[in-house]
Amino acid sequence: MKTFLRLWWRPVTLVLAGWLFLGAVAQAAPAASSSPLAGLDSIQVNVTTAKGGATGGLSVNLQLLLLFTVLSLAPAILIMTTSFVRIIIVLSFLRSALTVQQPPSQVLVSLALFLTAFIMAPTFDTINKQALAPMREGKITAEEAMTKATSPLKTFMLHYAREKELQLFMELSTTEIKADKPEDLPLNVVIPAFMLSELKTGFQMGLLILLPFVVIDMVVASILMSLGMMMLPPTIISLPLKVMIFVLIDGWSLLVRSLVMSFNG
Repeated sequence: MKTFLRLWWRPVTLVLAGWLFLGAVAQAAPAASSSPLAGLDSIQVNVTTAKGGATGGLSVNLQLLLLFTVLSLAPAILIMTTSFVRIIIVLSFLRSALTVQQPPSQVLVSLALFLTAFIMAPTFDTINKQALAPMREGKITAEEAMTKATSPLKTFMLHYAREKELQLFMELSTTEIKADKPEDLPLNVVIPAFMLSELKTGFQMGLLILLPFVVIDMVVASILMSLGMMMLPPTIISLPLKVMIFVLIDGWSLLVRSLVMSFNG
């Protein structure tokens, strides 16, 4: 019994002391409310600005909001509305056909980005002349600039979007779409149709790249089997042959030329 009391008297004492302290604080709270600081919650702060300052500050805030929104969506916009999709798919097929881990993914993405900038340069120049430059000069508002900027992009996407894909997304749309001409179609139809068309075109070009290298693998495997070297992996022999042939025909220049010319038609 004595051992039990020795173990529990200290915790019980601490609880009682804490309870007494809280009671004292609760009793002192009404008295503290009469202090000069008690009216701070009722103080009203009136801020006055100049007539031109309020409008200018609001405009700057909206511009910053628009800027950060565009920057956050820039990767998606770059992938969805430009030639990047087709280029990166074809480059990925090439690396798979060569059955090597080189060049690294960072190099392929960088090459695709620079080729996209080269191909999209006329469209970006039109956007700068029609939308960005007038907005910087204050001739048009941000909303008008956004409308003028989407027009060249829509023209580019409609040029390469297939009619079948456009019709597909018009049928899948939950709202009725009335368009007398393709330029009247909304972006929520044009962008997915363009992406689907680019995926199809990229896979077609990738298949044409893949087939010759598959033939090389089959020839090497047949030769090794006829020589009785079945334990030797065919990729050990076919890999240097594929790389050598690709280098001898100047494959990178041919590939880049084909990609750029596919957007000039």
